[in-house]
Amino acid sequence: MNIAFNKIMNIAVLEFFIENAQKEELENKRILEVGSKYVNGSVRPLIEKFFKPREYIGVDIEEGKFVDIICDAENLIDYFGKETFDVVVATELLEHVKDWRKVINNMKEVLKQNVYITTRSEGFSLSWIPL
Repeated sequence: MNIAFNKIMNIAVLEFFIENAQKEELENKRILEVGSKYVNGSVRPLIEKFFKPREYIGVDIEEGKFVDIICDAENLIDYFGKETFDVVVATELLEHVKDWRKVINNMKEVLKQNVYITTRSEGFSLSWIPL
């Protein structure tokens, strides 16, 4: 997975979680955030403070704030196994990967219940960079 981030996290991401996240979907659940490196904003503090998950694991391709495990999004199933998380969160990630289908399939495979995905709207260019 190759990632480049925008300068500022889109406020619509936070609004999406505030409006759509349900306590029963997140409370006491095992959550995986894919593309979790904190660059300019994160939903992790919001989820941890107000929804009290049992466990919250952040994965990204490089070390950084809110990254607990270094793991490529295309290899989630190999690393974690099938149906190991109740919830998968991926904010502003899919527009940064080469093979979004493989990434989504990996997220579906490690998932038991719910997924929250946000991505930039139509008109934003693909912004991945090869590493």
